[in-house]
Amino acid sequence: MSDPVTDIYRARFPERDAARRSAVWRVLCGSVFQRYVHADHTVLDLAAGFCQFINTIRCGRKIAVDLNDDVRKHAAPGVEVVIAPSTAMGAVKSESVDVVFVSNFFEHLPSTEALLGTLAEIRRVLRPGGRLLVLQPNIKLVGGAYWDFVDHHLALTEKTLHEAFGLAGLRTIETRVRFLPYTMVGKMPAHPALVWMYLRMPPAQWLMGKQSFLVAER
Repeated sequence: MSDPVTDIYRARFPERDAARRSAVWRVLCGSVFQRYVHADHTVLDLAAGFCQFINTIRCGRKIAVDLNDDVRKHAAPGVEVVIAPSTAMGAVKSESVDVVFVSNFFEHLPSTEALLGTLAEIRRVLRPGGRLLVLQPNIKLVGGAYWDFVDHHLALTEKTLHEAFGLAGLRTIETRVRFLPYTMVGKMPAHPALVWMYLRMPPAQWLMGKQSFLVAER
């Protein structure tokens, strides 16, 4: 019997689009996310999925955490895979991670309690001064289309996350309310040069940006 979550993601992100998605992630990492990651950092990609971030980012140690065992198929050589829920990453030592990256995941959690439990685990694994990078659809910008995906449960804005971070003992240090389109598939230009241009054009982000980017610090 197949796993419904696996079926959802295989249908939503077909293999034929993998090269395009990887090209977009290379630009995003090189132009934005890499500035938060040093060569000797330990980076944890939570809900790593297809591992496009963790495979691309340059750092000393890479950890991919996901509940779905399919993540092993996508992790590049050298990426440590941990199969665990976001609220119980016991295999990852406390204060052992410099940067945690989370993309399009919090909206899939079933409750506020699960979100706060996840943030508590993130704080546990982060070193003092470590940072959490979050790429998150913003329901305030997306509107009703937020619920077009059957596995979306939590309605979140940048202010929701500010409050949740504070409750978990994390301090928000950067917020870009309008960053990326709601979905990169079919919205972001596929050519790396066009993606690069988009990231350097605030008016385009103001018009198209439906996902927020936040950075919090332990």
